[in-house]
Amino acid sequence: MKNLIYKDTRNYSPIDVTKGVDLLTGKIVMADNVAPENYELRPKCKFCQNYKEENEFNGECEASMSDPKFFAYGDMDSVTCGMYKQIN
Repeated sequence: MKNLIYKDTRNYSPIDVTKGVDLLTGKIVMADNVAPENYELRPKCKFCQNYKEENEFNGECEASMSDPKFFAYGDMDSVTCGMYKQIN
């Protein structure tokens, strides 16, 4: 994916809310800066086909079997989610 920001990549480890470490270079970077094109997308709800956004920050998982549907934040990690399907 093009124009990913650092906090949306697997190549970033947060230090605090605004900055973290670029795991490939070891440098401190701002979380919202654009990452290099070759950086790998980190699975998050906002990148999932099953995520239905309700507003800018949250939504629900349409694949959830719960009633009501599972509440989710767009920035929630989906690395271990068995229902994650990346948007193409």
